[in-house]
Amino acid sequence: MATAAHEVTPSEASAHPQPEAIVVRFAGDSGDGMQLTGGQFTLSTALAGNDLATFPDFPAEIRAPQGTLFGVSAFQINFGSAQIDTAGDQPDVLIAMNPAALKVNVESLKPGGLIIADEGEFTQRNLDKAKYTANPLEDGSLAKWQLLKLNISQLTLDAVKPFGLGNKEALRCKNMWTLGLALWMFDRERGPLVDWLKAKFAKAPELAEANIAALNAGHAYGETAELGAMGINKHSVAAAPVEPGLYRTVTGADAISLGLVAGAQLADLPMFFGGYPITPASAILHALSRFKEYRVTTFQAEDEIAAVASALGSSYAGSLGVTCSSGPGIALKGEAIGLAIMTELPLVIVNAQRGGPSTGLPTKTEQSDLYQAVYGRNGDAPLPVIAARSAADCFDCAIEAVRIATQYMTPVMLLTDGYLQNAAEPWKVPDMSSYKPFPVKHHTEVPAEGEKFLPYARNERGARPWVKPGTPGLLHRIGGIEKAAGTGNIDYSPSNHQLMTDTRRDKVLGIDVPDQQVEQGQAGGKLVVVGWGSTYGPIAQAVRRARRNGLDVSHVHLRHIWPTPKNLGDLLKSYENILVPEMNTGQLKTLLRDQFLVDTKSLTKVSGQPFRIAEIEAAISAFFDNIPDNEGGELPPDNSQLPSPEAVNP
Repeated sequence: MATAAHEVTPSEASAHPQPEAIVVRFAGDSGDGMQLTGGQFTLSTALAGNDLATFPDFPAEIRAPQGTLFGVSAFQINFGSAQIDTAGDQPDVLIAMNPAALKVNVESLKPGGLIIADEGEFTQRNLDKAKYTANPLEDGSLAKWQLLKLNISQLTLDAVKPFGLGNKEALRCKNMWTLGLALWMFDRERGPLVDWLKAKFAKAPELAEANIAALNAGHAYGETAELGAMGINKHSVAAAPVEPGLYRTVTGADAISLGLVAGAQLADLPMFFGGYPITPASAILHALSRFKEYRVTTFQAEDEIAAVASALGSSYAGSLGVTCSSGPGIALKGEAIGLAIMTELPLVIVNAQRGGPSTGLPTKTEQSDLYQAVYGRNGDAPLPVIAARSAADCFDCAIEAVRIATQYMTPVMLLTDGYLQNAAEPWKVPDMSSYKPFPVKHHTEVPAEGEKFLPYARNERGARPWVKPGTPGLLHRIGGIEKAAGTGNIDYSPSNHQLMTDTRRDKVLGIDVPDQQVEQGQAGGKLVVVGWGSTYGPIAQAVRRARRNGLDVSHVHLRHIWPTPKNLGDLLKSYENILVPEMNTGQLKTLLRDQFLVDTKSLTKVSGQPFRIAEIEAAISAFFDNIPDNEGGELPPDNSQLPSPEAVNP
């Protein structure tokens, strides 16, 4: 670790340089409060001015059996004085609250990293549950790491003893004791967390005081235990340079919710959200329910079909209809999404992807719904698809989804994933006056005498008029059966179906999508790494490192998945080789090959965990290792030739 806990002399400071970034992982049982602990440590880190990214990782079970391997909950945070794009590859510090937490997480810890373990939980019963044949705190198996073993359970009981809590209630405070030690170790203020505890337990002040006592005791332990003598040092990470402005920490779910509200305001529409609880999408329903003052109505439906149908009904009535789910729920919504395409009504569908198929991995991340988003409906049923790259980017992507839906009279799918939904990062609150409004004007003009209203007439964008039902003089037919061009009357004729299918397709293909930009590098070169969604962070860091080493590699990241940017084909063809990392078995690769006839290669991962920088860096290096003197050469022929994520990070 970096600097000593006592007053640092100049010679000591040079011997222990301050780190630019640190990765800490809190891990424990599902009931140990690791997500809350990580969240509060994130708050203190944001207040200290560090850039940061987080990765909450928890089991699917609401409460798995205590002490078991599949019941481990973890929260990882990467914070530093420079730009942070990911939650970090390997933790520098692992705080393990029981044997199972240690076993599940220790192999990801950086060699020489620090383990802080609650030895009070390393009982024979808990060791057996974690499948340990011997106590790892005693048998030397952790020799390649620093080890600080503390009886956190007993230290917590001692700290809260004056408050007369029962043993079970007292032990619930040990996450605060651990947090206090972490705050000392990384030079964080306790004041904001004390205020938070008082507010959280306002109706039970004795619990607030007990938790505050535990927090203070953990901090005091760090100050008084002379941990520096054991090589456990206190460090300060300088604040990151940032543009002036108002900042807040947001998760992807927060940013999407705020973006949807902002989009509805820019369109001058009330919003109706119809949702059904499903991990990891439920947080959007919870967040939007707090925005009633912005003309937002939320409805928790009885199932996924009712949720999307209610949202579509609200769009028919003239509001902005929004729904949200994950892959299994999107499948159930498929028929109603097709109805939105056939009736040409605006609808925003948020798909917070998770591991599949079926119930799959409810709390783990994946990008395996791209096929479903672009192709996954009966009939030729195209709709625009947008993918957010980061938690903060979800805000602008939500506004873009609302813009396209309302300006082109079409459903739009916005793709996030489990990592983006739950991950947090600093977000500069934007000046909304810089966003161009796109106000909606519902059609109210009555046709001249002798003329008929044409509900499927087209404007210059190919969009039909949006008429509120009951508008005088504008009675019209709407439904899921094929309708005649212009009039909307039922028409089964072959020529009309051909015309309407082509018209709906051409409208989507004609959406004004910005030209694709190059994130790093330039058009043309030996290798481009093409990504979408939450792979942005690790790709950006891997390409940045490769370019610092003089390698001819660029980074292109897609926001608009469908329709693709007009210049994307020419841009991709300007590179000799294309590598596509994605958390599926190669779905964007297939789409790019289909649309542009380019030879793309995949780097795929479906472990439920996000990519690490090292995995993508190794794939880039493998390509250039095959080029004599960096001349000529091409990517290995398939993914099996590239280092697997498991090989890079066993």
